[in-house]
Amino acid sequence: MKVGVNLINFGPGVTPQSLKRWAQLSETLGYHLIMTCDHVAITEDVQSRYPAPFYEPISLLGWLAGVTSTIEIGTTVIIVPYRNPLELAKATANVDQLSGGRFILGVGIGWAQEEFKSLKVPFHSRGAITNEYLEAIKLFWTQDVASYEGKFASFNNVHTAPRPIQAPHPPIWVGGPSEAAMRRTVRYGDAWHPIRIRMDWFKETGIPRLKEIADEAGRAMPLLCPRIRLRLTDSPMPDDERVVGEGSLDQVHRDLAELEALGCSYVVLDTYHDDIEATRHNETAWRMLSVMAEKVLDLKNQTVR
Repeated sequence: MKVGVNLINFGPGVTPQSLKRWAQLSETLGYHLIMTCDHVAITEDVQSRYPAPFYEPISLLGWLAGVTSTIEIGTTVIIVPYRNPLELAKATANVDQLSGGRFILGVGIGWAQEEFKSLKVPFHSRGAITNEYLEAIKLFWTQDVASYEGKFASFNNVHTAPRPIQAPHPPIWVGGPSEAAMRRTVRYGDAWHPIRIRMDWFKETGIPRLKEIADEAGRAMPLLCPRIRLRLTDSPMPDDERVVGEGSLDQVHRDLAELEALGCSYVVLDTYHDDIEATRHNETAWRMLSVMAEKVLDLKNQTVR
């Protein structure tokens, strides 16, 4: 099981220097992946949860491709309806090229209604737009000259070079716990990427339902690549009050071992726990990642100790 890091690209503590340090420390510690999140218009609904300054992920990942050498880079998650699919396909293909084939596209449909309004994207059509855009992006990534005709996007005879290095295309991870997100994963994705999960739900409801949808569609079961909250506490937390990744070091160790036993291919560790002021103190997050690398994870062998 590979383990990644959620890079905090927003808030009062973010700077180009902190972003570079996040990426290079994660790579030095042996983490396999660093991912970052997406917003474009920091409207009040976004500002209250993920405040400015906010570094846009695609341009950030293009830069990070040049300041790292081996760690995979990606989005957790990019909000697909916010960008024209040609723009998104071209930009992400470039990131895959610039990184030497290290890019992963994590995708979601979005939630911030004011941001959708500012971008003039219909909020209530965001799921349908995402499905169509993903179909168009995969065509763009895999054909030298691509055409597509849909309700929300259409283009004809567009030359696509440079195409992504990875074949047949960079991995697509689909975020979200809903039935629609699971169906989107099976139809368009390579992996399911739910966020802030509870173990009982993931094991007893989420995974079985995803398998049912895959079987009904006659498709392979997608990979399991959750993003979990990492918050280490001095003493154990009651299990009914915590999500996966919260609690004592022993609790988090057991969580990761269970995710590995469930067949997860990747797990992404997210040190942000909704405290905006905490983003001023990157060192706290870096210490947790260092402790995890030293005491819990055998990153070289891609397993939990």
